[in-house]
Amino acid sequence: MPAPGHHVFETAFGFCGAGWTSEGLARFTLPMAEPAMVTGQITRHLPASQAAEPEGAMADLVDAARRYFSGSREDFSHVPVDLAGVDPFRRALYAAMRKLAFGETVTYGGLCARAGFPNAARETGMAMGRNPLPLIIPCHRVLAAGGRIGGFSAPGGVATKQKMLALENARSPDAEPAQASFAF
Repeated sequence: MPAPGHHVFETAFGFCGAGWTSEGLARFTLPMAEPAMVTGQITRHLPASQAAEPEGAMADLVDAARRYFSGSREDFSHVPVDLAGVDPFRRALYAAMRKLAFGETVTYGGLCARAGFPNAARETGMAMGRNPLPLIIPCHRVLAAGGRIGGFSAPGGVATKQKMLALENARSPDAEPAQASFAF
């Protein structure tokens, strides 16, 4: 694993950032308009991090993220992650989210059940808002009851979530087979 650092890179949706430790990816920032915004977001959470060129798994992640935001089907489930300081409840939810395939969606309640916490939908929403690795831990694929879009605390809010779901041609877990996918 490369030395701790961070890297800001451009995608078709804007500037993203990856911050890593010797254990794995510790921070990921969804697209923002300006590189300085991304750097600020990462260094706020990884203050000892230095700008660096990614190597190995982190370089592969950057390449895959660029392809993803250009419309390529990508799988981030193999990316090594560093979830130091994340409580067991959130770890269970994040593990369940990492099993969601490209374009697959689930409701908050469905995710809770998969993670072994069938009555924790409210806590799940709060845990998702604290997700340090959106896209790698694909919280954008989790929807409100009835397949409603729900919230999204990442840059761009719900509009970003809708764009990502449309990019994946995702469907609501409650959708009829002929129902159109999400659009933006």
